[in-house]
Amino acid sequence: MLQQVNGHSSGSAAHSGESLREDLQEFLGGEAPLQQLDDLTKVNPVTLETVLRCLQARYTADTFYTNAGCTLVAMNPFKPVPQLYSPELMQEYHAASQPQTLKPHIFTVGEQTYRNVKSLMEPVNQSIVVSGESGAGKTWTSRCLMKFYAVVAASPTSWESHKVAERIEQRILNSNPVMEAFGNACTLRNNNSSRFGKFIQLQLNGAQQMTGAAVQTYLLEKTRVACQAPSERNFHIFYQIYKGAHAEERVRWCLPEGATFSWLPRPERTLEEDCFEVTREAMLHLGIDAPTQNNIFQALAGLLHLGNTQFADSGNEAQPCPLVDDAQCSVGTSALLLGLPEDHLLETLRIRTIRAGRGRQVFRKPCSQAECDTRRDCLAKLVYARLFDWLVSVINSSICAAPDSWTTFIGLLDVYGFESFPNNSLEQLCINYANEKLQQHFVAHYLRAQQEEYAVEGLEWSFVSYQDNQPCLDLIEGSPVSICSLINEECRLNRPSSAAQLQTRIESALTGHPRLGRDRLSPEPSFIVLHYAGPVRYCTRGLVEKNKDPVPPELTRLLQQSQDPLLKVLFPADPEEKSQEEPSGQNRTPVLTVVSKFKASLEQLLQVLHGTTPHYIRCIKPNSQAQAQIFHREEVLSQLEACGLVETIHISAAGFPIRVSHRNFVERYELLRRLRPATTPGHHGLYPDGGRSEHPPCTEPATLQGLLQEILHALPAPLHCGRTKVFMTDSTLELLERGRAQVLEQCARHIQRGWRRHRCRTQARRRRAAVLIQAAVRSWLTRKHVQRLHAAATVIKRAWREWRIRMAFLASEELDGVEEKHSSQAPCSPSSSPLPLAQTGLQGAITRLWPLGLALANAAVGVHGFQRKLVVFACLQLPVGSPRSCAIQTAQEQAGVLSIRALPQGSIRFHCRKSPLRYADTCPGPSPDSVTGFNQILLERHRPGHV
Repeated sequence: MLQQVNGHSSGSAAHSGESLREDLQEFLGGEAPLQQLDDLTKVNPVTLETVLRCLQARYTADTFYTNAGCTLVAMNPFKPVPQLYSPELMQEYHAASQPQTLKPHIFTVGEQTYRNVKSLMEPVNQSIVVSGESGAGKTWTSRCLMKFYAVVAASPTSWESHKVAERIEQRILNSNPVMEAFGNACTLRNNNSSRFGKFIQLQLNGAQQMTGAAVQTYLLEKTRVACQAPSERNFHIFYQIYKGAHAEERVRWCLPEGATFSWLPRPERTLEEDCFEVTREAMLHLGIDAPTQNNIFQALAGLLHLGNTQFADSGNEAQPCPLVDDAQCSVGTSALLLGLPEDHLLETLRIRTIRAGRGRQVFRKPCSQAECDTRRDCLAKLVYARLFDWLVSVINSSICAAPDSWTTFIGLLDVYGFESFPNNSLEQLCINYANEKLQQHFVAHYLRAQQEEYAVEGLEWSFVSYQDNQPCLDLIEGSPVSICSLINEECRLNRPSSAAQLQTRIESALTGHPRLGRDRLSPEPSFIVLHYAGPVRYCTRGLVEKNKDPVPPELTRLLQQSQDPLLKVLFPADPEEKSQEEPSGQNRTPVLTVVSKFKASLEQLLQVLHGTTPHYIRCIKPNSQAQAQIFHREEVLSQLEACGLVETIHISAAGFPIRVSHRNFVERYELLRRLRPATTPGHHGLYPDGGRSEHPPCTEPATLQGLLQEILHALPAPLHCGRTKVFMTDSTLELLERGRAQVLEQCARHIQRGWRRHRCRTQARRRRAAVLIQAAVRSWLTRKHVQRLHAAATVIKRAWREWRIRMAFLASEELDGVEEKHSSQAPCSPSSSPLPLAQTGLQGAITRLWPLGLALANAAVGVHGFQRKLVVFACLQLPVGSPRSCAIQTAQEQAGVLSIRALPQGSIRFHCRKSPLRYADTCPGPSPDSVTGFNQILLERHRPGHV
């Protein structure tokens, strides 16, 4: 609602204007609700009003991320949303083939930078600039991005490398709570405000795995140690020690319950960041052991006691300032905790040493009450600054990888946001100066450089006007005269500084500058700078002293004499430093001021950013009360105007964010010619051999344009070929990458098809060879088996024949002997007639069947004895009608044949000891009683005259 945004009163005209806007919105973009628009470039028309309404609708629907062309807008929800940053969601964005199709998220930016590093498109190194006001959520965004990279970039294959990557990931993540504890504080606008800037360099190896990180810090607000604004707090670490120390640690650090400290305001307020155990555990993982931690916390406790050291006015310049009540105890405790001699500490705080004259004579001058307080604060700031720098160096030594182990990096820039308080000093001037430089980097990189590049490349382009903050930068850092140069000049002058005099110099030297203002109603000397985010009034009181940041040499010498192990490391004895502490006036080097050092470090940072592909995340604070579901349109509107978001949306919607040189484009997308149908050589037939050429591809714009038209004839996406580069949108790049993936897939299928054909042929040849080998082996085995069977059968047949012949021979001999006996006993007829036919058949039957009959007759007669005899009768063809006429005796009855068994040698023999057959042959005399056994049976059966 435009009337509410601009602050006008509402009425009937406002109601009619609102109805008209609703109708216009329904006509222009009514097909999709505002909360469903993931990109602000889709808002129609693109104005501050429509952008604001879209962001409000999405914020109300708990949708906190929205694309704005090349920039991601992040609204601070001011409430925990754990499902929005879960590891499962990280893996979902990392595994997606096109993360841009998913909902806008900081993980989309993180995955885009990670894939840009993998694609090795120049420049390879990536950077993410997280900007916004204090309390907009920059620190949380940087923390979530570090967790995302730790998850997706730590995927080694082996178990050993996995353990190493897990340790590196844990150390990188543990650096956050340590640096936030020592560098963040609670301010009026943010409970966890970063009081320093940091650039985190995540180092990746050739396999895009995280091997380490490096942290670079900028301008720690060390004055907060000794001076806190009303309703603000000191650094988090002091409250963590005060609330989280154990009983014995409180005794060791002299921190009794309920103790009050001047430098510890609002100790009763409890914040989420007051987690002492988390900080200690993180320090332990970073390699800071328990004794070193004890030394750190003991020194911090000593600084708290040093803050309770209050001085009173002596009333006599020749006498040092006395201590107020109970201050002597605080001095003693502070000296004890810092490992300093109490007398020497008190003397250094109250007496100044001056060297003058050619002989460098030493004079001792008592300090005033203000000077004593300044020296006390300077001592505390010096110790804390050295401690913070030492912690950063320890963190870097713990997480930084060797230079030869990483090839690319992804940078995360998290700097303090734009600040404007009722009383602003040098800290706010440097912070806002850094934000101006980052805004100018965005303007130069995206808004101005992009449009100028379109004109240079010969593209048809209508320039979009935008807010350029270069005049503001000229006012702060310009040459020859600027605010910084005037402040530095005041520091070089050997005279006491005056706030009113500095204000007069600035106004007179920079009069008429469009970005410089003056508050005539202000009771204090000040000047106003019209920043891109709004006007800020800076007080000139104490500005020069803070810029000088003087450290009395006697304070440094005092700390070098400390017996504390930590302070010995922080303040080593340097012989060269002693010779350079008080140079003569003629050889005095220019003073290195705070502004000069900060400007130099900022220039180094911008050089690093210029060598990377930047990505921007704009954090927006929906309200200044840090409450959820509250959207203040005026505050959000001022932030949108300050960061030039509308101009960014205009240029992003109409421009081409992707720019690739001709050579790189052809090298990457030349294979897309495989997608085009086969055509006859003509105007567009650059390579009639199907897309292959022995010559390098031509990079002339006209030829390349024809080649691109040939490649993209089926792609309905805008693509423009400039003089040296190819310009395209994100959708065009997506189509190109999809076509490239399709060609690579086809090539992979061809390779797979050829490999499978080769493998099938090889397997067929091997199968045929195996079949031949198997057939040969089986044939040989069969022949050998048949040969063994034939040899065995021959042996069996030979043995069988021998046995049969032997048995026939034995049987014939026995029968011949019996017949001879019988014939000798029988009366001989006068005519010797041949044997009857019955006896001739009997001989054949005896020869054939006598073994069976003998075996059956020799068997024992059991219950089946009668059946066995019937079998014998059938074998011998004996009549069954008159069994009584045959007297059959078994071997058991006459002890005839004793056994029929096989000899061990393999030949079958009948052992016929007492055999009736043998007995009949050997017995002299033809007595019929001597004929027994089987022969007797036969003879009785066929005796002449027997019926």
